[in-house]
Amino acid sequence: MIAFPLGATTTPAELARDPHPRLAELRAHEPVSWLPGLNGWLVTRRDLALDVMRDAETFTVDDPRFTTAQVVGPSMLSLDGAEHTRHREPFAAPFRPREVREGFAEFIEEETDRLLTPLEPHGAAELRRVFAGPLAVAVVTKALGLVDVDTDTVLSWYEAIVRAVSDLTAGHTADPAGPEAYARLRAAVEATVAEGAPTSAPTSLLTAAANRLTLPEVASNAAVLMFGGIETTEAMITNALLHLLQHPDQLALVRADFTLLDGAIEESLRLEPGAAVVDRYATRDTTLGRAAIRKGDLVTVSLAGANRDPAVFPDPDRFDVRRDNSRLQLAFAHGPHYCLAAHLARLETRIALRQLLDRLPALRLDPDHPTAPQGLVFRKPPALHVRWG
Repeated sequence: MIAFPLGATTTPAELARDPHPRLAELRAHEPVSWLPGLNGWLVTRRDLALDVMRDAETFTVDDPRFTTAQVVGPSMLSLDGAEHTRHREPFAAPFRPREVREGFAEFIEEETDRLLTPLEPHGAAELRRVFAGPLAVAVVTKALGLVDVDTDTVLSWYEAIVRAVSDLTAGHTADPAGPEAYARLRAAVEATVAEGAPTSAPTSLLTAAANRLTLPEVASNAAVLMFGGIETTEAMITNALLHLLQHPDQLALVRADFTLLDGAIEESLRLEPGAAVVDRYATRDTTLGRAAIRKGDLVTVSLAGANRDPAVFPDPDRFDVRRDNSRLQLAFAHGPHYCLAAHLARLETRIALRQLLDRLPALRLDPDHPTAPQGLVFRKPPALHVRWG
């Protein structure tokens, strides 16, 4: 008899294409299930997901199999305990709510205007690549404050590093363009820190971090910030717009009362988090739910599964901009690895959506180009074609 029959028949392809029906089955019957296709455990119930993400001593990211660290070295993303705190704290201050508003709101407004103005006369566009992606790259470029580095360069480094990480995750040799791009990023970090060093009160995020971390450590964390700020924020904007346009009744509520826009963003994060899963590794033999987990086992938390747990979110598959507990969603993870830049991502998405809805009249999906989110780890539509006017 197979101990986890649902897990045994769950494939990565199914989870990449449309995971939610299978995740609901797993959550109801095998909330911690062994998936041969992932060679690890998948956790789909919200309470158990929280148990994993809160307990870094038992479920750690600090493991040689963590592929991002293989490309960019140890960082806040791949360390736990005191070392994680040491890497994370120097970057925390600029991403607090007030600092985010004061440091980024005006820039995001200006960048959104710059991207939308040339689009307005055309009446149609593919908004993921011409709007959401470029906006995310521009904001990350500003946040890092690299000397003499433009958004196109940051984007090229990001894409190369992501390809290398994806190669390793799939069991292949990393594309050498990834380590090469990281070496250029590291050189840019060093140049930025060197230029900022003579000032008595450094304002650069990287220069300030270099007062507490070594240059290689600053560079590895800059790569992590670049990756998270582009990949998941682009997905956050694109998925939220898709959800609104797929539900005209909910869009009408938001247009009538823009205070509901935050609720729409939280609901979109709940239904389709840009990062669908997070990985941990068991540091000891333990029990989670009814599963006996062995030391060294991969334990993957399905944020997408936890976010549709009906014990917390009634009618969990419904997009409801007035849902009163949508902020309980776990799209930004939880515990010590809660997303450092969550406030910035929310601000960016709020400004982007408000501008899109204000400036593109009768905005709607292009029926000639149907789309849906895809991806095993990172989920967003491959393209988002819209019309207006």
